Amino acid sequence: MLSTIKNTATDPEYHEILRNLSEGSVNRHFDPYVDIDWDSPEFAVHSDDPRWIMPEEDPLGRHPWYRAQPIEKQIAIGMWRQAGIAKVGLDFEQLLIRGLMQYLISVPNGDPEFRYITHEAAEECNHTMMFQEMINRIGYRDVIGMGTIDRKLTMAIWPAVKYFPELFFTMILGGEEPIDHLQKSLLRAGVDLHPMVQRVMQIHVAEEARHISFAHEYLRRNVPGMNPITKSVLSVAFPIAMRLMLDMIMTPPKEFVEKFDIPAEVMREAYWGSEQSQTTMRNIFGDVRALATNSGLMNPVAKLTWRLLGIDGPVTRYRSEPARKVA
Repeated sequence: MLSTIKNTATDPEYHEILRNLSEGSVNRHFDPYVDIDWDSPEFAVHSDDPRWIMPEEDPLGRHPWYRAQPIEKQIAIGMWRQAGIAKVGLDFEQLLIRGLMQYLISVPNGDPEFRYITHEAAEECNHTMMFQEMINRIGYRDVIGMGTIDRKLTMAIWPAVKYFPELFFTMILGGEEPIDHLQKSLLRAGVDLHPMVQRVMQIHVAEEARHISFAHEYLRRNVPGMNPITKSVLSVAFPIAMRLMLDMIMTPPKEFVEKFDIPAEVMREAYWGSEQSQTTMRNIFGDVRALATNSGLMNPVAKLTWRLLGIDGPVTRYRSEPARKVA
């Protein structure tokens, strides 16, 4: 926490960014029970609706095994998958909210971080309600989010908040970037999504833009002034956190695999064995590779770690640059 106070407590440019983000939360925010007409006829969920079929932007959705399944099974898998992604997002948002509240305990009076982070936590609370409402309406009561092992790994968040906040905000990006990348890819591609899913995605993407911007800005401001040893540790922990969080957020749990009898080799290829899925994995992290590079975290050992984990590649020229432009 000392590094946070030292590097940003008297930084007027950083404070102005925080004020702008806070004003954005005031002027452009969403309430899941005001801005989503859950009872609209077009939001009705039907088990024969082909809009639940997983698109090619999803690693499993593009796999030949999935495409060869009967339409009714493709729809059932797609419905469970959408509910599962929402449940994982809900689990992550709850972890994030607890971490942000823990972080705020040490924020001093007068620090504009307090206002913005509280805005963000409030928005994440709305996201949990939005995700749960969508899950309930899809109707799969057996859908789960993070698995047991994943939940245990996330326990690293609590000590990180207090003793290594830069790692905490790195883990936040590791959880937010994969879902944000998938949802933006679907919206940009003009996929014919179920209207309820599309509306939830639109709201989530709009508000997550602020949350991701803050995490990027926090690290960009704080990392350069870190203790050299701690900075070296973070340079290697950064790609490791990205890769671990990718699996937690994007890889379906064993309950999903067992429910639909998905062959093990299909799961291995889709997550992340095939050449196309590996390209997807690399594309997800273009923005954070740029952040790591600009923050001085791309030393030789870190570069090797990114490469060994299969998530190295070019950096984006600007945040959220479409992957096709940096391929």
